[in-house]
Amino acid sequence: MGIDEELWEISLRSLRVTLTALLIASMIAIPLGTYLAVQRFRCRRFVISIINALMGLPPVVVGLVVYIVLSRSGPFGVLNLLFTPTAMIIAQIIIITPVIASIAHQSMRELWAEYHDLLISLNTSKWQRILTLIHDGRRNLLTAALAGFGRAIGEVGAIMIVGGNIDHVSRVLTTAIALETGKGDFVLAMGLGFVLIGISILVNLAIHTLTRTEREGRW
Repeated sequence: MGIDEELWEISLRSLRVTLTALLIASMIAIPLGTYLAVQRFRCRRFVISIINALMGLPPVVVGLVVYIVLSRSGPFGVLNLLFTPTAMIIAQIIIITPVIASIAHQSMRELWAEYHDLLISLNTSKWQRILTLIHDGRRNLLTAALAGFGRAIGEVGAIMIVGGNIDHVSRVLTTAIALETGKGDFVLAMGLGFVLIGISILVNLAIHTLTRTEREGRW
């Protein structure tokens, strides 16, 4: 396999792993963040504090925990997920879910302050309020998702631990950069770094273009 083909393979694997983790994490974090903005319950402030604290969760610790859980002696070792893209996705989900949930909560809390009286007067249910806020605040939620994407696409510590950086199996851009740096091939490492930055910029530009098109279409 040539260098170009291998680069494509690694880049596509990076995107597949990160976008899959982002989709699943967003499906968990966005409703959670919105629920925390709308609903009042005991220990709510404590839950919000925990989520905010988990934004700084060390990736290597996440990788270690996932490694132990998925290892042969762990509770899910029978699934043989360790050193696979699936294990990498699981680690990224754990890392970025608090990030997306916290930003989503901040955005939805401000929107809920505007919509509170109207939605209460319409006698809407709890889930109707949540869905309304998610729909009308989708551009702010997209910013939360992009923050999660940026955190996930550049992750290396947890990915290295649970993925193993196996060629043609679990090697992604960040682990490939770490490998080439360790080998002393700084030119190739820098090249891979520019590819990683380029992918991040392209994804962000694509998302912002779509939201701008939607905004213009509404007018």
